[in-house]
Amino acid sequence: MRTDSSPGSLPAREHLPAAAAGPPVLDVVIPVYNEEKDLRRCVLRLHEHLTRTFPYAFRVTVADNASVDATPHVAARLAAELPEVRSVRLEQKGRGRALRTVWSASDAPVLAYMDVDLSTDLNALLPLVAPLISGHSDLAIGSRLARSSRVVRGAKREFISRTYNLILRGSLQARFSDAQCGFKAIRRDVAQVLLPLVEDTGWFFDTEMLVLAERAGCRIHEVPVDWVDDPDSTVHIVKTATEDLKGVWRVGKALATGSLPLDRLARPFGDDPRDRDLTDVPQGLARQLVGFCVVGALSTLFYLLLYSGFRLFTGSQVANALALLVSAVANTAANRRLTFGVRGRGGAVRHQAQGLVVFGIGLALTSGSLAALNAASADPDHSTELAVLIAANLAATVLRFLLFRAWVFPDAPPAAPAPGPGPTGAGSADAGFPDPYRAWSDATVRLQPVRSAGPDATGPATEPATDPRSAR
Repeated sequence: MRTDSSPGSLPAREHLPAAAAGPPVLDVVIPVYNEEKDLRRCVLRLHEHLTRTFPYAFRVTVADNASVDATPHVAARLAAELPEVRSVRLEQKGRGRALRTVWSASDAPVLAYMDVDLSTDLNALLPLVAPLISGHSDLAIGSRLARSSRVVRGAKREFISRTYNLILRGSLQARFSDAQCGFKAIRRDVAQVLLPLVEDTGWFFDTEMLVLAERAGCRIHEVPVDWVDDPDSTVHIVKTATEDLKGVWRVGKALATGSLPLDRLARPFGDDPRDRDLTDVPQGLARQLVGFCVVGALSTLFYLLLYSGFRLFTGSQVANALALLVSAVANTAANRRLTFGVRGRGGAVRHQAQGLVVFGIGLALTSGSLAALNAASADPDHSTELAVLIAANLAATVLRFLLFRAWVFPDAPPAAPAPGPGPTGAGSADAGFPDPYRAWSDATVRLQPVRSAGPDATGPATEPATDPRSAR
């Protein structure tokens, strides 16, 4: 897993400008390998659809993954015939490698890709990229698993797809519904920051990108799609599934060890209401309570198992101290990562030391409860001991959460805006945090169609009308 630093912080979202001159707004990449039979038909169909329905300038890029048939010649002829089509040749295979290469070099502000078989209905393309153009979202994916999607495919692929997405949800805590649909888009400014962190060059590329984007705080928009399985697909399902599972293990390990510099990207985009300094509004309290309860339940079970094991060869007080010590270290580590979202190894020793202080308070409560029980009964039953310890641990748990939230893992104070003579651009590296009220303003450049609506219009498009409030 790559651990190199990211190119920069994630930029603030803005409504993307569209002009008659300059780069296209949308660049659709079609990765292909030995697709000489279907390539021309699919590119012509996509080009016709975009010409008829997409109101802004576009480009279709055919990324040839080291094909050994006539695919590069077909792509070259299409590029010669259609000014909106270009062809890129790669000498190595890998869908992820093709997307990384083309997206990294593209000058279009919105980057998309789709499979050459066009299994996804093209009517979903404009809804896919519209939230990226407007600045509402950072990535967009087509979902075949949404309730309103209409999908035609065999039971085998349906089972594999749903199982894979369940694995992602259970292991990587992914919240997006469909990682494998070959119908995705991303803003170029976001891609420039995320792509250096994505290691995979094959089929797992977009899944890894989505997981990292979600962990970095990006907003992912999902579009229900109509999708018909291609019976002639050349994808090797077993091999692809094996590589995907290896990728899940690699990314999960990197996230668990904190080797990815996602903390540098976790800063929201500046228009996130959660980033504002609001009074009397506890930040993330509900989510932290849920996470703490889950970790606490598992820690209590772990503690009881340890206590029962230690109790076989030692007294109750020693068994309680040992079990509480081991479970407290595990509890602090789990709460640090899962409940309070602290990534990396920085401050881990200090957090564990503070956690041991909290452990001492819990030890005093539970040990005092055992002492009181032994004073009341000379030989209490094991079940009675467990009941008393459970009650004492519940009291200690409430106190532990309050101490963790207020002392061990307190919310970081909001950073002050960078000083300067005036407002800076959203993409500036030293722009600082925007004014919380300015984030709500419609500081956008209004989009204007590049082509006239008339069927015989050949003149240049009108200049975009600029909102005076967008000047920075």
